[in-house]
Amino acid sequence: MSDYFSLSDCDVIGFDLDHTLCRYHLKETSRLIYESFARYLVDHKGYDPDLLLLTPATWDFCFKGLVVDLEDGNLVKLAADGTVLRATHGTRDLTEAEILQHYGPQRQWKHFHSLNTSFTRSAHYYFYDNYFDLPGALLCGRVVDMLNKRGEEVNAEFWKDMVAAIDHNYNTSAFKEDAGTYFPSVKRDPGRYLQPCSEEVKAWLRSMKEAGKVLLLITSSHSDYCRLICEHVLGKDYEDLFDIIITNALKPGFFSLVPHQRPFRTLVDDVEESEGLQALDKPGWYSQGNWPHLHQLLKTMTGKPEPK
Repeated sequence: MSDYFSLSDCDVIGFDLDHTLCRYHLKETSRLIYESFARYLVDHKGYDPDLLLLTPATWDFCFKGLVVDLEDGNLVKLAADGTVLRATHGTRDLTEAEILQHYGPQRQWKHFHSLNTSFTRSAHYYFYDNYFDLPGALLCGRVVDMLNKRGEEVNAEFWKDMVAAIDHNYNTSAFKEDAGTYFPSVKRDPGRYLQPCSEEVKAWLRSMKEAGKVLLLITSSHSDYCRLICEHVLGKDYEDLFDIIITNALKPGFFSLVPHQRPFRTLVDDVEESEGLQALDKPGWYSQGNWPHLHQLLKTMTGKPEPK
């Protein structure tokens, strides 16, 4: 890379939405996410209602980069080379002796190579890498505690219930149907969870548009949730700030999958207008899609064979 980087040299500038343009009140949002998952386990899967009870100290358990080992109920924090820095069984800290017993004298986690090369989900582990599911790490630990207390075997079976809780709250129809706990709560009181952008940020976005930049918004959130967020943090005229808005992008697959696997779909009032477009043909709202086809449109919009 060059010694200096300036957005003024770029023809196209893309933005993520959640935790980027949209900043969340993390304490309130984390509580809501935890409650969303735990409420499902209690109400639909018969888990102990004590899962819903939390003290302020329990939140110290949550931080990005935790891996839950579904085979034994351990949660591990790894170094860059796969060394286990620390670990818990459920929410109980493992001693140095227990870490050596589990991971050997080199303290190497056996699935590190798979995690390090793909960062995908696995039947053996789950990597907590974003704020939308991070409180689930605490819930996993508490579920393991509950299973141990009952004298039940800890294995990957409990994870099926966790996945069901995530899907119940975050599936693409949940916002429209007021399903689960998460979306109804945010819709009812968005200011409790979302931080509006400053006037300076909005002026900055407008200045880039006026300078001829092509601005993209590419989010993995569904279109109806995207509208709610943008209206609250950017204002009712937020669509004027972007040339293209892509929702349900399902990153990182948006950038890595080949085009025929992820056709673009035109969105009109949050309804997919087409079963699948082989290429973007105009600015506007789109769902899903892939980077190679978007790149082709950007060449047309900028008039440059390789826009920066």
